[in-house]
Amino acid sequence: MKKSLIFLLFALFIGGASAADRLSEYPLGPGDVVRVTVFQNPDLSLETRVSENGVISYPLIGDVAIGGLSLSAAERKIAQLLKDGGFVVKPQVSLLLQQIRGNQISVLGQVNHPGRYPLETADTRLTDMLAQAGGIAVTGSDVVVFSGVRDGKVMHREIDIASMFLKADAGDNLVLRGGDTLYVHRAPMFYIYGEVQRPGVFRVERDMTVRQALATGGGLTPKGTQRGLRISRRGGDGKIQVIDAGLDDRILPDDVISVRESLF
Repeated sequence: MKKSLIFLLFALFIGGASAADRLSEYPLGPGDVVRVTVFQNPDLSLETRVSENGVISYPLIGDVAIGGLSLSAAERKIAQLLKDGGFVVKPQVSLLLQQIRGNQISVLGQVNHPGRYPLETADTRLTDMLAQAGGIAVTGSDVVVFSGVRDGKVMHREIDIASMFLKADAGDNLVLRGGDTLYVHRAPMFYIYGEVQRPGVFRVERDMTVRQALATGGGLTPKGTQRGLRISRRGGDGKIQVIDAGLDDRILPDDVISVRESLF
């Protein structure tokens, strides 16, 4: 049994009826393995894998499209087909999820454990999936790029995770579907060199000022001065502009801060 399914069953054990309800609404997808049983009809028991086009082949009734259906909806569909075909008068069908392989989400970029993760419940949200991937790495941006298909149309959104929590607005915490992709880009960086204690490359924090950037670089050396600070910044035309910087000026991604030596 797959590790993900073990965790899911453990959640059922400790979560009670609400967790069981969530599992019953899990949307079946290609690669999932299900066991179908019909009460008092052992010959109709079957363990099978959902095909790439969301179909299983079932005794007596042939191909049954269950991809995208919840377990409970798939049970009802098979029962209805058995009844309509005159094979079982009052079929009581049960589906048990044996392995979860379908409905995977790709989590890419600057997360601690990038990869493909199964969509284990119907109400899995963006932040849930980020947590499964170990969270955003230190080098990662606060912005997550979401790509997926909704209502037959490609959906592409940039979601600021920090703002979502700071503003207590869960509207961007999207419910995920199989095939969705989450991408975390590398965090914006700035560069500082000259008379600072730790020249180098550092992350641009939210609303960061030149004063904070100097502190991130360890502060000035004994020879350094706050006078004549300059920022080299690429403009909209792609050309580098050199700007005289004040301590309260904002830092932008890819800024290069130059700290001069004091003349006195």
